[in-house]
Amino acid sequence: MNWYEVENPDTIASPALLVYPDRVTANIRSALQIAGMADGKGAERLRPHVKTHKMRAVTELLLAEGIVAFKCATLREARMLANAGARDVLLAYPLVGPSVQRLAELRDQYPAVRFACLIDNETAADRLSASFVASPLDVYIDLNVGMNRTGIKPADAPALYDHCQSQPGIRVVGLHAYDGHIRDTDLTDRARRTDESFTLAAGVQQAIADAGGETLPLIMGGSPSFSMHARRPGLELSPGTFVFWDAGYAQMLPDQPFVMAAVLLMRVISIVDPQTICLDLGHKSVAAENPLPRVVFLNEPGAQPIGQSEEHLVVRVEDSSPYQPGDVWYGVPVHICPTVNLYDQADVVVNNQWTGRWEVTARGH
Repeated sequence: MNWYEVENPDTIASPALLVYPDRVTANIRSALQIAGMADGKGAERLRPHVKTHKMRAVTELLLAEGIVAFKCATLREARMLANAGARDVLLAYPLVGPSVQRLAELRDQYPAVRFACLIDNETAADRLSASFVASPLDVYIDLNVGMNRTGIKPADAPALYDHCQSQPGIRVVGLHAYDGHIRDTDLTDRARRTDESFTLAAGVQQAIADAGGETLPLIMGGSPSFSMHARRPGLELSPGTFVFWDAGYAQMLPDQPFVMAAVLLMRVISIVDPQTICLDLGHKSVAAENPLPRVVFLNEPGAQPIGQSEEHLVVRVEDSSPYQPGDVWYGVPVHICPTVNLYDQADVVVNNQWTGRWEVTARGH
């Protein structure tokens, strides 16, 4: 029996998200080994991003391996981390509107947890400072090293640091630079581009120190780039997708040691014609932001998705006659992170047996 198959699939309604804890743990240990390549301090350097899994149960697997610092994108994820026992939580997303007050409330509820967030402009710094004067908030300056999404231009970052020194409600404790735009399959190209992004971030770090400031800690590296950044001692590393991996990164980054640890279970629901069948895997069940194929079939590798709607996935096969409604298919999503967010629960599989369910604790916003 293949590793992904379930001996008792009748216990699982489809479509379903399956999670394999043994493979998740193997991925965590691979990440720790990579993170420790420069100085042996894997758990100390790793700050996983939990946007991929959003599950307390997976957080507990990370904690069990000695990881205590995390990165997240939403306040629900931050609360999930605090509940699970994380010690250090970086909310790596700009805080605007009511989110500022919600973070203050979260800090009050979990005083043993060190919370921090990102800033990339003076307006945000001033607003945060005004909200946290009574108990200053730790912040990281977010640097734009090529992602062009959030972050201040590196050349302007020292001035933002200086401005923050006059703000009583915040403390700049580090620098953050996400280079998720670097996804080169060629290792030489990936190494060159990560060197370029690191040079930009390290230049800010040095400029602040040379002007009399601190030598600020630096967080870099998502799943595609962190193995390159791991060679640099002193950096914190913040991959996320590694815990589950997916078909997109498996194809793009064949050098990475991670294994598939999350699979979609679906069923045939209709036979359309001699070469066409329909599955119960619609837009609502797998991340739909990419073009087809959005899932790679494990037990039917020759099948080709040709159309999808909210609840249906139409697939072309060589011959549909062997298939019957109810047949179980397994597939790996091209993009796992938003796929997880579509499920309330994940079905847990150990040694090809369904063993229970894990709540997707921080689903939504």
